[in-house]
Amino acid sequence: MQIPLLDLRPQHEGLRDEIIAAVTDVIDSTRYIMGPELERFEEAVAEYSGCKYALGVSSGTDALLLALMSLNIGQGDKVLVPDFSFFATAGVVSRLNAEPVFLEIDPTTFNLCPNHLEEKLENYTEEELAQVKAVIPVHLFGQCADMQAILAVAKQFGIAVVEDAAQAIGAEYRLNGEARRAGEMSDVGCMSFFPSKNLGGVGDGGMVTTNDAELHHQLRIKRVHGAEPKYYHKVIGGNFRMDPIQACVLRIKLQRLEIWHEQRRQNAAHYNQLLGSAQLEEVVCPAAVYKDDNLLNHHIYNQYTVRVQRREDLKKFLQERGVATEIYYPVPFHRQECFADLGYRPGSLPESDSAAQEVLALPIYPGLTLDMQEYVVENLIEFYRR
Repeated sequence: MQIPLLDLRPQHEGLRDEIIAAVTDVIDSTRYIMGPELERFEEAVAEYSGCKYALGVSSGTDALLLALMSLNIGQGDKVLVPDFSFFATAGVVSRLNAEPVFLEIDPTTFNLCPNHLEEKLENYTEEELAQVKAVIPVHLFGQCADMQAILAVAKQFGIAVVEDAAQAIGAEYRLNGEARRAGEMSDVGCMSFFPSKNLGGVGDGGMVTTNDAELHHQLRIKRVHGAEPKYYHKVIGGNFRMDPIQACVLRIKLQRLEIWHEQRRQNAAHYNQLLGSAQLEEVVCPAAVYKDDNLLNHHIYNQYTVRVQRREDLKKFLQERGVATEIYYPVPFHRQECFADLGYRPGSLPESDSAAQEVLALPIYPGLTLDMQEYVVENLIEFYRR
């Protein structure tokens, strides 16, 4: 049996004609830069996410970059980030000549550890603390970080919070007893619509969300080179516009997103059941830590990431049997060559190191059948019991 890590074809069944018609309408309109299609999609995402404002941008990376630019982060500033995430989380900080400060992760959720965040801030001198401008919690693999604790620490020390919700559109968390969605709980949220995401486009795309009217104003200006009005520049921005073709495709797909979330949750439940029955001590299933019967999307499983022993051998074994897997992510930030000058010591962030050595993502996409999942687990059993 051949099982890819991701197959978008089942997801697109029934949407092809609607998408082609919408894309054709954009082409015929000759409105190729922003325009009404983007505005409709922004309104739909704002409503879906429960925030006042949503701004379509060119990618998830540019969403993070634009968010930090609009918070006026630059040279001499520090931004706290989890050590274990996709490179963009830290890379955008360095692009602005600020310093990314790497924090330990929670070993169960892989998300930023609030205790380490608080400890880091408490140990700073007054001079160092004055340099800290923001923290970026990442809702990794589709489960929200512990925002209750993170927001409390950020408020205590007076720093901004930027949610990296690239993998978590629609994911829910109970904040102060209220159900909230990823990207809406902080100063600004950032989303990605890379094709592999739960809501993926036919190319790159991203979104910035906020409830702050003034910040939204700054985001809008800096999205178009800092121009207001056109050709008049009080500030410097960039070209961060979303293509209206991406917007129209994503708007159509957004209407099916809850169905796809449910299919991913069902697939995760099947894996949990199959692996639980197999009683493989060498495989640890992902934990939905904030599971709540009243929260539909407590985890949206952008990835189904297990911890495994003998990972490299297992990955090769599964590949030989037609099962595709992926390692998200093999090298934590503090070990990346481009950050060597920041002076992190080997072993300084052991939970991040451990995760990077053990994680393996199994196929979880909508359209994955129970037979396929049984085949995956059968091969896991064969590998560890042969």
